[in-house]
Amino acid sequence: MGSVSLKIGDGTARFKRASLCSSAVNILMIFCVITTNLFALYAFTSSPKNNNNNLLHHVHKNISLVSEQVSLILREIDLSQKKLAQMEKEILGYESIDLSRPNIANELKIFLLRHQLPLWKDSRTGITEMVASVGHSCDKASDLLSQFMSYKVSGNCPDDWSLAQKLILKGCEPLPRRRCFAKTVPKVGLFPFPISLWKSVGNNNKSVNWSGLNCKSFECLKGKKLSRDCIGCFDLVSGYENLRFVKAKSKNDFLVDDVLALGGSGGIRIGFDIGGGSGSFAARMAEKNVTVITNSLNVDAPFSEFIAARGLFPIYLSLDHRFPFYDNVFDLIHASSALDVGGKPEKLEFLMFDIDRVLRAGGLFWLDNFFCASEEKKQTLTRLIERFGYKKLKWVVGEKVDSVGSGKSEVVLSAVLQKPVRG
Repeated sequence: MGSVSLKIGDGTARFKRASLCSSAVNILMIFCVITTNLFALYAFTSSPKNNNNNLLHHVHKNISLVSEQVSLILREIDLSQKKLAQMEKEILGYESIDLSRPNIANELKIFLLRHQLPLWKDSRTGITEMVASVGHSCDKASDLLSQFMSYKVSGNCPDDWSLAQKLILKGCEPLPRRRCFAKTVPKVGLFPFPISLWKSVGNNNKSVNWSGLNCKSFECLKGKKLSRDCIGCFDLVSGYENLRFVKAKSKNDFLVDDVLALGGSGGIRIGFDIGGGSGSFAARMAEKNVTVITNSLNVDAPFSEFIAARGLFPIYLSLDHRFPFYDNVFDLIHASSALDVGGKPEKLEFLMFDIDRVLRAGGLFWLDNFFCASEEKKQTLTRLIERFGYKKLKWVVGEKVDSVGSGKSEVVLSAVLQKPVRG
């Protein structure tokens, strides 16, 4: 046996050999402990019977006190867990819609109720109940959401698509389903495909739901500068729209045939256009037997209805929504300045990673005239693209006249990038 000596000063610790005296002290201490335990055992076993009752009473009393303390501790733990779960829900926003509020529509309560499966548990998925899908940010717009869900069941839905879009733009996406009939608009004067690609809805303004829009006719929309990528994009005859992607105005304007030639193995068959305006990119691709889905909202114009009237496929969702497509399905993804989601760089990263997710290996990402508001924004996007390891098939940074009409030149980036095969 030995003792440890810590000598402060030189920072060392050394063992010293045990002396005869220290060993004797250790033996004496062991003897004292054993003797004490023997006396305690004798005292408990030799107690008179009249003391046993008192002892049992005290034991039961102590056990009762311990049980109460344990119960109190368990209640505190349970309460703390509930508080922690509530804090997590409030921070994340999920399941935080308080259905006990007086202004919550009854239809919203019915929709959000969880429904147990009839056989309790599904053997394939493991789920035990069906949970309604509704955007977590809806809680911050609960008054608008309740207004959206206030309608007559099996009756006509209110003419409130603009309210629905406002909720989507506030992050309340996906919206809850409704049990009412949407407003129907007679689609007359539609042309057969492929004539419909460049003669969509004619002059019949009753074929579109114009409520909630400033313009009430296509003539009004033809001269509108609705966005950087949609200036006169509803004029399919006399404007530049019917020349896009087949005739270049600058070196940053790539042509459809040139990009399709870069398709490589498998070619280009299906694509996704992000922020596609009135659908002209999808129309050009349709002429090349390529099916393109166009993402758009009806901000200031009936984009979705116009695209559909051309015989094309619109999808109505914001860029904050995770794309409702499986991984690695598209041969081509086309995006322009609509890719600029603003805010922190992480916002663009989330979008770019989702684009990468739905684009197949070897597929093409066509960045078309992306407006670089500053050198910093261009560098941020460039560094982000390089992180994905895409092969640069085309990469052009140039200047063009500001499309919004200021007359100043603006820096734009156009590129065709090929997604690599990753392990």
